[in-house]
Amino acid sequence: MRYDKSGSFEGLVKLHQDQVLNTCFRFVNNRDDAEDLAQDVFMEVYNSIDSFRGEAKLSSWIYRIAVNKSLDFVRKKKRKKRFAFVLSLSGFGDKEKELQLPAPANPHTDLEQKERIHILNQAIDLLPENQKVAITLSKYEGFSNKEIAEIMGTSFSAVDSLIHRAKNKLQKKLHHFYEKHL
Repeated sequence: MRYDKSGSFEGLVKLHQDQVLNTCFRFVNNRDDAEDLAQDVFMEVYNSIDSFRGEAKLSSWIYRIAVNKSLDFVRKKKRKKRFAFVLSLSGFGDKEKELQLPAPANPHTDLEQKERIHILNQAIDLLPENQKVAITLSKYEGFSNKEIAEIMGTSFSAVDSLIHRAKNKLQKKLHHFYEKHL
């Protein structure tokens, strides 16, 4: 099944833009970057729609593009951070900025919740890429394992296993944090 170009591309964007934006945001944790990525996703969809073969749902194809673009962005950002770190070791860069510690936790509930979310996001970022994608699409975006399998181009059982392993790793990584804070 091929996409019918006579349909409104604007309608396609309206239908998927919020979820694409949220998907991108879950990977990059920055609203401006997520908006830029979402725009790139729809440009890619527009330019590549003729290559859509219909082996999966159109929405799965679109979210796969969103995940790939987000992961590419994160990889590039990590390379830049490593490069900046190497520069700082060699005496270049602003060392004061790099050595700043986060502000101490505020006893207010709202700030505690934000800290928990931040810690969780950091732990998710440390997961292997395929586990990170699966757990993000499942728990943050609400996709079913079947939909995730289509997006990731893998089997249902592989997605089930990825999510299970991701949960176990997160539980181990976060165990000490929650022991201290609960």
